Amino acid sequence: MASSILTLITDFGAKDHYVGTMKGVILSIFPDARLVDITHEIPPFSIHEGAYALAQSVPHFPPGTVHLIVVDPGVGTSRRAILAEANKQFFIAPDNGVLSLVLRSCRTYQIRELTNRALWRPSLSSTFHGRDIFAPVAAVIAGGKSQPEDAGPLIEDPIFLPDLEPQLLADGAWRGVVLSVDHFGNVITNFARDRFLENLQNGYALATGSHLVTRFHKTFGEAPSHEIFAYAGSSGYLEVGINQGSAAASLGLRAGDPVQLGRFG
Repeated sequence: MASSILTLITDFGAKDHYVGTMKGVILSIFPDARLVDITHEIPPFSIHEGAYALAQSVPHFPPGTVHLIVVDPGVGTSRRAILAEANKQFFIAPDNGVLSLVLRSCRTYQIRELTNRALWRPSLSSTFHGRDIFAPVAAVIAGGKSQPEDAGPLIEDPIFLPDLEPQLLADGAWRGVVLSVDHFGNVITNFARDRFLENLQNGYALATGSHLVTRFHKTFGEAPSHEIFAYAGSSGYLEVGINQGSAAASLGLRAGDPVQLGRFG
């Protein structure tokens, strides 16, 4: 059963009307919706950032929560719109990999393609599916006016981002990827803290382009000002930061960029 909590993650920002318009659609259908803005500051088109923000927030919401994610560079193309049920929560999003981290962490899930036009707005644009498809479907699911099976048929082949698991290379290094860059410029990698922290503490370095991150600290306060260092982040991943500075700006990194963990030099 839906909990009436409906969260939103988008790359729309705060300047334009897009987020407010989607909320208007939702509240027109389900006035008692409890709307929670997780973030609308995902960098434009960054599916990695959207996937990361969703995966970090989902464990802290109760069963029945409906999550609406609109990071959709393929809007208007043949990409599918989907509804996933996983861990007793619901996820409505484009089928472009933005649900990858959440679904990978679940033992079982069901995914449906949104094909029932009766749940959509009558007039459909080719550039604003957040308003015309995702928001109304999220509203009827959150309000209990429709069940997931009403949205469309089950599918077995959702899109997953291809680079979420670190890959062991022939030279013994691991190839990873930047999942996200936070507001402070800290760089979150996909090297899981529990799996790779021991390597980092025992002589491994993080290679980011032409820069090697060789220093490790437990806290920002331990690091000299403006020193680039690695640490075990609250995200559950290894991260790169600068005490009172932006590691992403210094290293020229953004979500989706490659990183390596190994012994270099």
